[in-house]
Amino acid sequence: MAVSAQLLVEELQIFGLECEEAVIEKLVELCILYGQNEEGMASELIAFCTSTRKDCFTLETLNSFEHEFLSKRVSKTRHGASKDKGLRHAGARDIVSIQELIEVEEEEETLLNSYTTPSKGSQKRTITTPETPLTKRSVSARSPHQLLSPSSFSPSATPPQKYSSRSNRGEVVTSFGSAQGVSWSGRGGASPLSLKVLGHPEPLTGNYKYMFQKLPDIREVLTCKIEELGSELKEHYKIEAFAPILVPAQEPVTLLGQIGCDSNGKLNHKSVILEGDLEHSSGAQIPVDLSELKEYSLFPGQVVVMEGINTTGRKLVATRLYEGVPLPFHQPDEEDGDSEQFMVLVACGPYTTSDSITFDPLLDLITIINRDRPDVCILFGPFLDAKHEQVESCLLTSSFEDVFKQCLRTVIEGTRSSGSHLIVVPSLRDVHHEPVYPQPPFSCSDLLREDKKRVKLVSEPCTLSINGVIFGLTSTDLLFHMGAEEISSSSGTSDRFSRILRHILTQRSYYPLYPPQEDMAIDYENFYLYAQLPVTPDVFIAPSELRYFVKDILGCVCVNPGRLTKGQVGGTFGRLYLRRQTAGGQGRQSPCAAAQVVRI
Repeated sequence: MAVSAQLLVEELQIFGLECEEAVIEKLVELCILYGQNEEGMASELIAFCTSTRKDCFTLETLNSFEHEFLSKRVSKTRHGASKDKGLRHAGARDIVSIQELIEVEEEEETLLNSYTTPSKGSQKRTITTPETPLTKRSVSARSPHQLLSPSSFSPSATPPQKYSSRSNRGEVVTSFGSAQGVSWSGRGGASPLSLKVLGHPEPLTGNYKYMFQKLPDIREVLTCKIEELGSELKEHYKIEAFAPILVPAQEPVTLLGQIGCDSNGKLNHKSVILEGDLEHSSGAQIPVDLSELKEYSLFPGQVVVMEGINTTGRKLVATRLYEGVPLPFHQPDEEDGDSEQFMVLVACGPYTTSDSITFDPLLDLITIINRDRPDVCILFGPFLDAKHEQVESCLLTSSFEDVFKQCLRTVIEGTRSSGSHLIVVPSLRDVHHEPVYPQPPFSCSDLLREDKKRVKLVSEPCTLSINGVIFGLTSTDLLFHMGAEEISSSSGTSDRFSRILRHILTQRSYYPLYPPQEDMAIDYENFYLYAQLPVTPDVFIAPSELRYFVKDILGCVCVNPGRLTKGQVGGTFGRLYLRRQTAGGQGRQSPCAAAQVVRI
């Protein structure tokens, strides 16, 4: 098969990766050897490096990738084929089977060890007695480095070497708007701000029971979503009626439905399914031929209106795909507060490097907050990452909840002098928190009165109004999840990020993908209540493992600030200058005057 080195380079650049020529040549060789295309090879390589925590792409990395993944996959395929043929030595096990047994035994041993008390490395926590009380005054007087003591919860709290030796601190990696000459300093708490959490119809403010949903409940939610979006598109495009999916017609018909996957749970250009009538357990489905469409972008779960030929009732030859329609923007009023310019800083965890648990990047971020005094700081989880090596290995000597509380207390008390408002958004990777989507806010019952006015704990996802400027906030890696499932054909220069962000805005949902990514546990009853966009946000913040950016999509400024750490090295954060339009202005203008993504 023909393999293009240029296509491989472009696929890797989507993930923000630049490779040497020798590495690309080796990848081309692997594509040919294992019969893989450029996109598939790049995706599998990224997944392998993420799971094995390899931070750079070298020939050594590719050798490991080949021996530990590609060759094993071929071995498993051959092993399965040999079973089907009924070989004589059915009782013999190959190397792959033995390795699987060893891995199962190691997992069982790890599970047993997690219930035992560590015999070494345990450290006593500081004991507060009536004779030596720890007063609130003495706590607030300490520096962030004194507040956060990694040695109290980790027996191996060594400083991160690569992070400490970085040389690109403060480098601006991308800009938006008129960022030149901007001082990038806010007013802290000097001016009052109007902060409101919006809902559809109300925001998620507390925990709820989950793991009780049934398949009919999920179908009901999906059906309601199809009907709502279908009604909006029908009115917008002046469509008289939608035709039944399985009824043959000699004339062109217009169908409403949801994009579905094939029997293997995949979506590709040759096996697109349009699903409708989801209220029935069987559901009505029809294959779709996309060959007549010059441009399209589809993903599983997308609600679409298609026009085409359905002469047999068994296949739709699509001739037109109607463009989705976003919600209107929020109209500011007098209750939205001051219209003066304000600064927002956004950062997303992990706040530790993969080789250390010392939270040095978080302490550096606190230093930046105290220096620049932004009006609002939006901090996304994970704060204690479930994927961190010391968390996965159960090496911490304190509970996950205690480590998180120490981390949050450090942020709150460490930024008190700046006066900045703090917005804290949880993540499904926060190891101590509820692993369900939508995710309730963190609970923190011991906030001081002076902190309650400036600290707001919100849900994941969340729609927030700051002085009338609407922010859409989500810590879930939408770009990565949807980018892995989207198929497209375009004659223009639209990039994948722009297409995905457009989908989110026109589908009017914080997570329109269905079925969801396998790590996502979605409660669909609460998803329908709390994970829909009430309006099109002015600013949409979507942190991702993929490359950082700032883009204007349908009038909404979309920002991927990146993560504060990337493996063993430092990452990036974002900052924005905003000023909402005064009520009664002529036409809508974006409130985002300037934005930057900066290295920590």
